Amino acid sequence: MGILDWIVLGSALLFIVGYGVWKTKGSKNVDDYVLGGNDAKWWTIGLSVMATQASAITFLSTPGQAFHDGLGFVQFYFGLPLAMIFICLVFIPIYRRLKVFTAYEMLEGRFDLKTRTLTAILFLIQRGLAAGITIFAPSIILSAVLGWDLRTLNIIIGVLVIAYTVSGGTKAVSVTQKQQMFIIMVGMFFAFFFILGSLPTGVSFGEALKIAGANNKLQILDFSFDTNNRYTFWSGITGGFFLALAYFGTDQSQVQRYLSGKSVRESQLGLIFNGIFKIPMQFFILLVGAMVFVFYQYNPSPLNFNPAATQAVMESEYVDDYKLLEKGHLELEQEKKMAQNAFSAALQLKEYNAVEQAKQDIVKINQRERASRDAAKTLIAQANDSVETNDKDYVFIHFILDNLPTGLIGLLLAVILSAAMSSTASELNALGTITALDLYKRNKKGDPDEKHYVLATKGFTLLWGIIAIIIACVANLFDNLIQLVNIIGSIFYGNVLGIFLLAFFFKFVKGNAVFVAALITQVIVIIGWYMDWMSYLWLNAFGCMLVIFLAMLIETFDGFLRKPPIKT
Repeated sequence: MGILDWIVLGSALLFIVGYGVWKTKGSKNVDDYVLGGNDAKWWTIGLSVMATQASAITFLSTPGQAFHDGLGFVQFYFGLPLAMIFICLVFIPIYRRLKVFTAYEMLEGRFDLKTRTLTAILFLIQRGLAAGITIFAPSIILSAVLGWDLRTLNIIIGVLVIAYTVSGGTKAVSVTQKQQMFIIMVGMFFAFFFILGSLPTGVSFGEALKIAGANNKLQILDFSFDTNNRYTFWSGITGGFFLALAYFGTDQSQVQRYLSGKSVRESQLGLIFNGIFKIPMQFFILLVGAMVFVFYQYNPSPLNFNPAATQAVMESEYVDDYKLLEKGHLELEQEKKMAQNAFSAALQLKEYNAVEQAKQDIVKINQRERASRDAAKTLIAQANDSVETNDKDYVFIHFILDNLPTGLIGLLLAVILSAAMSSTASELNALGTITALDLYKRNKKGDPDEKHYVLATKGFTLLWGIIAIIIACVANLFDNLIQLVNIIGSIFYGNVLGIFLLAFFFKFVKGNAVFVAALITQVIVIIGWYMDWMSYLWLNAFGCMLVIFLAMLIETFDGFLRKPPIKT
């Protein structure tokens, strides 16, 4: 990294923090601090909702996902627009009519205190873990690639987020996320056009798409009914629908974004904005990854993109075997480049047979390359089983650091850290609010004034920020954290969503039945995930339907027991 990169990176981050603190100082009551004074416009809500979901993992992992497996991951989001419509029609009017500060506040009125408390605790567990992972995921990747100290990175990201989140509350999160989304999208567009400009002369965007298509990187739809396949049309439209419905409808980190809207209409338009633009945004990020794949068809790439993994095997007894694989990899890259040139020439001549033959040659070479990469992963695992062999999350950052010009590197790093900060800020804001209002305030004796609860919310937000940093600092004791964010959500979200649907649509079901059903459901879902009964995305629908079924069954059975005997 050059001096210009550091200037761009530092200026972007300091501007976000400074602007957030300056713009939102002086919140004097809970309404201002938690709901931002209820004056947010729809575009602020829409961008804030998108920024909350788009963590650093999105911009690190998604291009790598496309590089290895193509655009099929976009199916994960197919259920999101339907969920946005449902939330706009059902959830938002109810929340606004009840004038609640948190999503779980309404559960006490509908059921009882213990159900509200249980649901809040389930949220705190899964979102508290996710907050730590949201900090740790970009830190471990940047640490491995840049050589920065991991714990120092965790602390820097955590402290920057805490500074403006504690100071300004919900409004600080919302106003800074607009700036963060601007930086993120500008950075990604710059990277996209730089890739196109770096392809060999004569290789147009259209030809680049054909090259990606020849390697099955542009296959979007999978209509198979395999429940073990994570990303299919059906898992996206069903499991993705339930996940989005639970996340946007019941997760306080999202609910707090649109509860700050000026009116029901502003909140609804903000979510519709997200429903319209979320899939195109994810498709574009995946397309960037597909173009990175095309770029590496003409340029050398490492056998494994994780530098820590390469270092581990190079310092082991398997170094000679690995070097042999690297030699073969270099030979394959030369063959690949020649095959791509033949494919491009055939396309320009419009000779069908030559195009098909060149396409088959490319596919065979890339199959051999994938086998070589898999063999490298096996050697790495044998050398050090604690090193992450899956290098999907390192593909894009490797491309950034090795190929982008000075200045643009700093901008893309600002993109990654901005995304980490935006998601973490929303999570800490929600964690502090839930702890203060659903647990502390509900059990606080006496009648403290508004200032007391503002200070309490700030204090709990700070506490959760510290906890998130601690989780991030010890997270290296666990495996596969990069893919755990959605898994953790899926373990809890279905159950929580089912509780809310029971509250909205099953009026005969009472609090005791829901409380018991929720406890049983959570245990069963955790067992199901651990035993790998199904892909994690299906856990959302499974947990939701299970808690509804059990609550209705328990309520019916309980009603039968309470029914007075028939007199004879």
